[in-house]
Amino acid sequence: MRSRRSVVALTAALLLSVTAACSSGDSTQGAESKVQEVTFWSFLRGSDTVAAAFNASHPNIKVKFVTQPASTTDYYNKLSNAIKSGDVPDVAVAEYTRLPEIVSLGGATDLSDQAGSLVDKTFPDPIQDLVQLGGKTWAVPRDASPMVYFYRKDFFDAHHLTAPTTWAEYKELAAKVKSVDGDKRAGAYLTNNYNLLTALSWQAGGNWFGTEGDSWKIGIDDAASLKVASYWQDLVSDGLVSTLPDYTDQFWTDVQKEKLVGYFCASWCAGNLKATVPDQSGDWAVAELPSWDGTSSSAMWGGSSFIIPKGSENSAAALEFIKWITTDAKGVEAWYANDATSMYPAKKALVTTAKSKFTTDYYGGQDIFSVLTDSYDSVEPDWRWGPTMATTESAFADRLGKVTSGSARLPDVYRQVQDATVKATKDRGLTVAQ
Repeated sequence: MRSRRSVVALTAALLLSVTAACSSGDSTQGAESKVQEVTFWSFLRGSDTVAAAFNASHPNIKVKFVTQPASTTDYYNKLSNAIKSGDVPDVAVAEYTRLPEIVSLGGATDLSDQAGSLVDKTFPDPIQDLVQLGGKTWAVPRDASPMVYFYRKDFFDAHHLTAPTTWAEYKELAAKVKSVDGDKRAGAYLTNNYNLLTALSWQAGGNWFGTEGDSWKIGIDDAASLKVASYWQDLVSDGLVSTLPDYTDQFWTDVQKEKLVGYFCASWCAGNLKATVPDQSGDWAVAELPSWDGTSSSAMWGGSSFIIPKGSENSAAALEFIKWITTDAKGVEAWYANDATSMYPAKKALVTTAKSKFTTDYYGGQDIFSVLTDSYDSVEPDWRWGPTMATTESAFADRLGKVTSGSARLPDVYRQVQDATVKATKDRGLTVAQ
């Protein structure tokens, strides 16, 4: 990945709302003399088998897995309530998007002493930036989620189409697909999921969150992001992409009926496609994202880490479990017990392990991990998430559908979400640079 600009820029702004009590819990006493029980909360596919595999190889620690709501909104509300009550799990999944908010509310244990050097030595700089906030380490990364373009290679070959390398080429491709068959589309605009637009704003060079002195700097409506908004507004207005709520039944029905012959998603989508539409095995391929200037450029959609929530009484055992499931080859193999998984390890040394466990027949034998690695290596640097992402997410969700009805334009939506995010940040008691 590219060079790192700074790892300590958020110190004052982030820590303004973090209490001094966010230090490691006292959990080492007795860890060596008796079996330690670790409660593990996660909604990630394969978490149950990972916990079972760890238990089988670590007799001194017993991980109790508690499955969590598939709705991330419900999950983070539940985790927040647990932190407030003090009845917390010992290990919890935290997506990169939500980690700063958890930290700013004082909900995570500072892992700098126990895992700071591990994170420094193990993960590329842009991944470190997502879990090291305010100069401290708050989580250990599990996976990266580099973006790629999924497309029906059989359809493309039959009509002499190629995967686009620039966004200008993609617009031309979308028009060609529509002209070949008016029911088919080469992509989808999601009306209930802002993550696609977020990732493409990141790729374009947007910087939604940063700091200026002791204040947060928020730029959801910066020039790069508004360029993406205008581009997708044109795609929607011209009917060149499908409009779908999310990766729900309607989306997969369009894939099954071959109405959707291409879409943008991340590494984890490779397993989802394989599991959801198994009868199209051999028909799909992946390519790097098109870019604005034709050079390799990418971003991430999703990705997760693990925290030890503030108040855990078993942090030493919890950290041993976290290290195993994020940095140990056996741990990565355990995630791949389900063949539908396509998790791309944040630790690049373990990509070969993941690749060896992922069968490529579905993608016609294509080495999709090579494409994913190229995407991972070209992720734009210096992206950070903000302290009120729940508000940002809901503000987008309330407005994205209006773009398809024609009652709103996407650039205006970005500006409105900017205003909502600034207000929520100020309401949290944080300062925002003007």
